[in-house]
Amino acid sequence: MEKIYLIKDLARMSGQTVYTLKYYLNIGLIKEIGRSPETSFRYFDDTTIERLKKIRELRRENKSIAEIKEILG
Repeated sequence: MEKIYLIKDLARMSGQTVYTLKYYLNIGLIKEIGRSPETSFRYFDDTTIERLKKIRELRRENKSIAEIKEILG
């Protein structure tokens, strides 16, 4: 069974800020897997964490956000 994370969990685990993660959501670099109908909290899974690792690696290689979007599709 996969683990489910909130955006604050992603921030803690990835080293990114919540602000950065929300930006990535807005531009489509990461996607939520669901949302709570009561609280509107976004839910994420392990695939999002792996994607964030790839994004961080590409940023360290001085790739632009546009290049990263193209690479990751």
